[in-house]
Amino acid sequence: MILLVPLVYLVLALSALQSGALAAEGAARQAARVFVLAPDEAAARERVQRAVEVGLDDYGVETSTAEVGIECSAAPLTCLTRQQSVTVTVRIRVPLPLMPDFLALQNVASVPLEARATQTVSRFWGAGGEG
Repeated sequence: MILLVPLVYLVLALSALQSGALAAEGAARQAARVFVLAPDEAAARERVQRAVEVGLDDYGVETSTAEVGIECSAAPLTCLTRQQSVTVTVRIRVPLPLMPDFLALQNVASVPLEARATQTVSRFWGAGGEG
């Protein structure tokens, strides 16, 4: 019985971390995809936010604490330039299970996770449609 309780907690914690890792990876991948398919940068950034929200929400991860970063290989130019790479980074914090909220231990009792995805803008981008 003494070993059963820590073992069950370990399984719960690892499953929460795995879920968070899958959520961050899926959200970053989908956000990069929708960015390079957008008609312009304003629409692209809106679509990235929505893709991250939906991707994290699918796994039950809190979306309000997610940080999203967008990096372009054509930094001085627009990100949506043909054959340029766009990298989307999603950072989240996964809270450990069974930790009470009233102790204000959100930063201590959570694990930071980060996922990156890179997509290339099509060489046909802007040649007569969205992508």
